[in-house]
Amino acid sequence: MKKLFLLDGMALIYRAYFALSKVPRLTSYGLNTGAIMGFTNTLLELLKNQQPSHIAVVFDTEAPTSRHIEFEAYKAHREKMPEDLAASIPYIFRLIEGFNIPIITQDGFEADDIIGTLAKKAEKEGFTVYCMTPDKDFGQLVSENIFIYKPARMGNGAETLGVPEILSKWEITDVSQVIDILGLWGDAVDNIPGIPGIGEKTAKKLIQEFGSVEGIIENSDKLKGKLKENVENFAEQGRISKKLATILLDVPIELDEKSLELEDPNRALLEPLFAELEFRTLGKRVFGDDFSIGEANNSVSTGQMDLFAPATVEVTAIAAPQEPLTPTLNIHNTDHNYILVDETAAQQALAEELSKQKSFCFDTETTSLDALTAEIVGISFSFEKGKAYYVPTAADPISAQATVDIFKAILENPLIEKVGQNLKYDMLLLSRYGIKVQGPLFDTMIAHYLIDPDTRHNMDILAENYLGYTPVSITELIGPKGKNQLSMRDVDVEKVKEYAAEDADITWQLHEVLKPLLVETKTLELAQTVEFPLIYVLAEIEKNGVKVDVGTLRSFSGLLQEDIQRLENTIYEKAGVHFNIASPKQLGEILFDKLQLDPKAKKTKTGQYKTGEDVLLTLAHKSDIVQDILDFRQLQKLKSTYVDALPGLINAETGLIHTSYNQAVAATGRLSSTNPNLQNIPIRTEKGREVRKAFIARDASHVLLSADYSQIELRLIAALSKDQGMLEAFREGHDIHRATAARVYGISLDEVSADQRRNAKAVNFGIIYGQSAFGLSQSLGIPRKEAGAMIDQYFTQYAGIRQYMSKAVEFAKEKGYVETILKRRRYLRDINSANMTVRGFAERNAINAPIQGSAADLIKVAMINIQQDIDESGLRGKMIMQVHDELVFDVPSDEVEKFSDIIKDRMQGAIALEVPLEVEVGQGNNWLEAH
Repeated sequence: MKKLFLLDGMALIYRAYFALSKVPRLTSYGLNTGAIMGFTNTLLELLKNQQPSHIAVVFDTEAPTSRHIEFEAYKAHREKMPEDLAASIPYIFRLIEGFNIPIITQDGFEADDIIGTLAKKAEKEGFTVYCMTPDKDFGQLVSENIFIYKPARMGNGAETLGVPEILSKWEITDVSQVIDILGLWGDAVDNIPGIPGIGEKTAKKLIQEFGSVEGIIENSDKLKGKLKENVENFAEQGRISKKLATILLDVPIELDEKSLELEDPNRALLEPLFAELEFRTLGKRVFGDDFSIGEANNSVSTGQMDLFAPATVEVTAIAAPQEPLTPTLNIHNTDHNYILVDETAAQQALAEELSKQKSFCFDTETTSLDALTAEIVGISFSFEKGKAYYVPTAADPISAQATVDIFKAILENPLIEKVGQNLKYDMLLLSRYGIKVQGPLFDTMIAHYLIDPDTRHNMDILAENYLGYTPVSITELIGPKGKNQLSMRDVDVEKVKEYAAEDADITWQLHEVLKPLLVETKTLELAQTVEFPLIYVLAEIEKNGVKVDVGTLRSFSGLLQEDIQRLENTIYEKAGVHFNIASPKQLGEILFDKLQLDPKAKKTKTGQYKTGEDVLLTLAHKSDIVQDILDFRQLQKLKSTYVDALPGLINAETGLIHTSYNQAVAATGRLSSTNPNLQNIPIRTEKGREVRKAFIARDASHVLLSADYSQIELRLIAALSKDQGMLEAFREGHDIHRATAARVYGISLDEVSADQRRNAKAVNFGIIYGQSAFGLSQSLGIPRKEAGAMIDQYFTQYAGIRQYMSKAVEFAKEKGYVETILKRRRYLRDINSANMTVRGFAERNAINAPIQGSAADLIKVAMINIQQDIDESGLRGKMIMQVHDELVFDVPSDEVEKFSDIIKDRMQGAIALEVPLEVEVGQGNNWLEAH
């Protein structure tokens, strides 16, 4: 079968770019490859699933078309292409060339017209044609043999639209009427005016009644009111709009079947391109496990490409500029001296040598990624470039302990700096062997996080980018993930020695490269006084663990199931029909087709109604079934994610849950946690709070203490902005939301109503996140004009905050980054973008990042100081959790008063600010009681 795919190149590129615009993928040298990666994935998905016989990618040119000549305003108001997207276009052209796919353009004609002409010509030659595009205009082209192919997006599969689907979607009887609807409706993006007052719904209704734009104009006397007036006054504009929306089918271009035949890709072009774009994961999927950036840049490997491997989107976030090195080095072409130290005497001599160093790097090899259950396989050490030592340990626990003990003194020496990559893991592991690592730390992962917080920080990537070196892959040693993967103990010790010693050597070299960069970015002090010392604290918290009451969770699970079932039945009763509540498609049909809750309900690209939480919240006041659905979703998530999952996370040895804190993930500086994610345990709902009841003190003689900063972000914005009105409110101990309401509404504190306080609270927090008048009106359910007036009055009363926001944006535009109080940086490379949408996102980050980042700095300093006091005072209580602005402690009853004093003192005095910090400390037998 002759199967031709015609790709609407620029539409697919824009789609890929904006799909990843909030979390773009950056190379180490600052190139945003989101659009390239998205386009590549789309192309691979097409080749795998559709297997076309013929293919081409079609683009516009810069030459004007007849539309531009006849209607000067056509596409005149389109926003300028974002700079990083423009930089991606040449790479995409190289990518298409590498796949041996023809690129078709024709001056004077748009891609739509070229695709339309070729599609109709190909149909006559016996082709089945697929116009691959997200563009709605192409509905006018479909026929028995011409289809629209919409690629997969946002979890939805690819969609093929033929005549029946187009007729149903547009509610028409002939596909040519798509042009009429577009002519009436217009297109704001392309600046096609349409007829004022006619939207999609009205356009469909008019076409159903009168058949065409011309038919409507001829029968305008049958219309009424403003609609009649607009059709008559803007008739010519309607005709022009229809012409502008019509895809031309007579472009002077030949259908060259031979040139459109699908060919094998050119690996010699593609592999170096993938390397240049740092498509590591995708490169391995397409070219095999032997793909590496260094080798791809220096040689062309042979063999078949696996184009049909699952396509994956690699995502990282915005990056600070960093010129990378081209990886040309590896263990095979680099001089090195890696020494196996497997005799006791030699190990003792190594320990003696290490004791003479001011600093050394160490790394452990283990049987598992879980530091609290893994067994040690060996330790590697390095303190000079190109030289490292590997000390294997026996499988027998007693022998392993004896080997580890040889290095106990030097690992616990408080005067020697310890260097490593993700040191927390090694410290936790060694703590189970009776070793308490001490001394200054230098963690290369954390160091790079401070230098360039938005990119990836694993050792392999850092080695490639900063040393031009590609380390030995773990899969080379133990094989790919899966049931056949080996344990490190199963591998020949000589091979392990090379791998493990290389880790220590490369980490030592990275430490030498990254330390000057910390100085250059003025973040060395932040590293040495906050982030590196915090590693000790987080390791301690993780080791301490927290006890959960399994009986409470099981009982709560049963109650939740009853509530879920009751809500399910209530929803069915109110809907008048049984349906799958978890299906967005079926839910949308019930809410918008059957119950008609919103005549202007928006749809996704696949044509189904949007039913996300944000949509449902705006509808909750229209019908109580919506609140029931929101409650149903919330309870289901609560039950599956926490109530039923937590018992499975209990450590068999300790009987406790040991979460893992991630120090180098959130670009704001905030900590995150996994297994479980403590940060996401609900607190705002009654049912959500019940989960906290299951977190209990470890025995009857202990209680939980919870300490929480009060309104920390608002206090920080007051401190950063130095706004006198807000500072005064906090200094005098006023309720800040009541004080804000009094100022905004021009009344006394005593006169503020509950609703006014609620509105002021929404403004206070909304301002931090750049909320618009529209957003505020939506959240409060008030007219946009009223919301706008509130925001204006807020800035009149708190002029210092407006000034802070303007200065933050100005600083970011000049420097390319913003800073917290402790000089933590957040790079904002889009801050000067010509694209308003992209720039606006960066500007909101410029305002918010110093606030969130300073809050992160604040609690980290407090944690370090509190742990120091616990250690120095010899207290038995333990810090067991950190959740946002809250710390939780498991404390003996006789230490409660002492702990409360330490916590308040250290949290309130963590950083000197012009605004007083308020800390609330509560106690109880469980977390809910304590909070």
